[in-house]
Amino acid sequence: MPLDVPALGGVDRQTLREQSLRKLREAISSGQLEPGRRLIETELSDALSVSRGTLREALRHLVQEGLVVADERGKLLVRALTTAEVRDIFAVRAALESLAVEALCEAPDRSTSVAELRESVDRLRDLDQSMATLVEADLAFHQRMCELTGNAALVQSWQHISGLTRATIVRSGPELAVRNMAWQRHSPIVDAIEAGDAAKAREVVREHMRETAERIVSVLQD
Repeated sequence: MPLDVPALGGVDRQTLREQSLRKLREAISSGQLEPGRRLIETELSDALSVSRGTLREALRHLVQEGLVVADERGKLLVRALTTAEVRDIFAVRAALESLAVEALCEAPDRSTSVAELRESVDRLRDLDQSMATLVEADLAFHQRMCELTGNAALVQSWQHISGLTRATIVRSGPELAVRNMAWQRHSPIVDAIEAGDAAKAREVVREHMRETAERIVSVLQD
């Protein structure tokens, strides 16, 4: 059977796009590409050693995620969130994740879910890892909490704002981001789930989101 050369070429382009997307996310998450920074195609394509077409595909994905926006002239910038946007994002996350913890608390057997979530929390303990890795570990905990409910609509809703969540982490700066992502702030959520205390779990999640939002807002206002 002859090789499907066009299909192989498509896989290669997809791989380059995914690699470019990952590297751009890491650069934004680490602050290397800071909020408000204009993204120039020629500079980025040279830095990533990819074609401008491949770069544009990655940038379009970042626009969809909310990490990158276009200004009035159509120029792409790293998104710089306002204080109102930060509060709105965390209010939505509080609602979604409150629903998640409530569902997990109502499950008759929570042991497997609790074990998985504790493993996710443990990944936040290593402060020697890169900022990009720490961000991924933090997001993975919250996403996994939604996934364990088995509610596909909930997971899709959470994923829809995950890019905006990354943008809030970037806006907070590395020092505050590390404080907000501390494992000690996540363990109480798992403790409440393990106890099957839905009211306590909702309270902990809402306070987690409120405190995180207000810390970021305080930094932006300063």
